[in-house]
Amino acid sequence: MTSYSLPDLLQIMSALRTPVTGCPWDLKQTHESLLNYFIEETYEFIEAVENKDLDNMKEELGDVLLQVVLHSQLAQERGDFDFKEVVQILSEKLVRRHPHVFGELKLDDATAVEKKWDELKKLEKGEKTVAEEGGLGRMPRHLPALIKADKIQKRAAQIGFDWPDFKGPMAKVKEELEELRAEAMAETPNPDRLESEFGDLLFAAVNVGRFFHIDPEKALARANRKFMDRYASMEKIAQGENKIIKGMSLTEMDSYWERAKSQEKKEI
Repeated sequence: MTSYSLPDLLQIMSALRTPVTGCPWDLKQTHESLLNYFIEETYEFIEAVENKDLDNMKEELGDVLLQVVLHSQLAQERGDFDFKEVVQILSEKLVRRHPHVFGELKLDDATAVEKKWDELKKLEKGEKTVAEEGGLGRMPRHLPALIKADKIQKRAAQIGFDWPDFKGPMAKVKEELEELRAEAMAETPNPDRLESEFGDLLFAAVNVGRFFHIDPEKALARANRKFMDRYASMEKIAQGENKIIKGMSLTEMDSYWERAKSQEKKEI
């Protein structure tokens, strides 16, 4: 088997992007056209991690690296920057933002490290800290909403705008659920208010998770997988009895759902 190195990978990408002799698909790509692929490859790596699939993790990391190398090649062709500059900037940043490793600073735990990282990042970019800025600071536009909600709440906590313990956000969840219920039960529910109240409920739920150091995106992804796996088990049980879930009454479906749920507990 041929052994390849990082310089080999860069040469391969350059060949793929060479006019006439290169790959038609690679040649037509732009930074913009590749964005969805970048997002897709990232999520596929996340799925491999969640499945503890080491072979897939290795492959998906390669696909993520492919995106980095391809974007770097595009930039090099335009004279903007190249892969070496990407590596240089990253290395400088890692050394600069880890003064507790490459300097004399002493930090006790991961929370202190995260706070220092954020301070150094803002200093480098000429931004004010959350407390100085008067708001909650800059937030990437395209962050998934659950992740963004978690970040917003953590920033608010940094300036002291926070509950003393988890009981506060739990009570808030009940309050928001009641407000959603009240709007849903109105004689003529207002779609805009329903969406607003539902959003408030989700935001409050994220806040509960934050107190227990639960990643909301990861937690919801887990719930999604659990539902899909249980539904598959439910179908399998029904098929074993020569029945089809589709077309059953809700009562019958619920019965199979509970059986699938009981089966999970036995396996655990």
